[in-house]
Amino acid sequence: MQSEASRADGFLKAGIEAMRLQPRIAILLVLLLAGCGGRATPPAGFINHTMHSDAELASLWKSAQQNLSQQIDLNPLEQELNNAAPQVVSRDARVWAVSPHLLIVSSQADVSSSALYVATGTTRPDPTGLISCPQPCNVNYAPAYSLYNQPATRYAASWESSSTNFDVLVEYEFENHILNALGYDTRWR
Repeated sequence: MQSEASRADGFLKAGIEAMRLQPRIAILLVLLLAGCGGRATPPAGFINHTMHSDAELASLWKSAQQNLSQQIDLNPLEQELNNAAPQVVSRDARVWAVSPHLLIVSSQADVSSSALYVATGTTRPDPTGLISCPQPCNVNYAPAYSLYNQPATRYAASWESSSTNFDVLVEYEFENHILNALGYDTRWR
């Protein structure tokens, strides 16, 4: 009988010991899994809702990097609207390390000439080449704009078929995405 009691005690002690180890094992597993995962970097590239190829958008991104690797004008809009002095900084080689991460690129319907006239008193024929620019834009209407929290570039739909104008607009907005990613103030861009 003694041996049966000691066996029971042995099983009980083993069970208690296993219960003590379970939380430690669970914590160890969580730490191992967390160490392997970390924060994932979103995949590079565009969510392309344009009539242009991904290769064309990639080429415009490279051109934007090239422009910014030479000189950076931080306030062209402020210069135009308020006759402000230019804020030009020298090149920044870090621009080459910035890639688009699930950047949505798409057109937006042009604001109608009648809506533009009612809102601003400006007369412009349809298509106006302008879209409503949401906050935090410094203007109410623009040919294009970018958002950074949920990365997006929008441009007036009427510019889609004019490849020279499309290229200039989108390249400029890509510059803004790059500058924002590097921590520059893009408020007046």
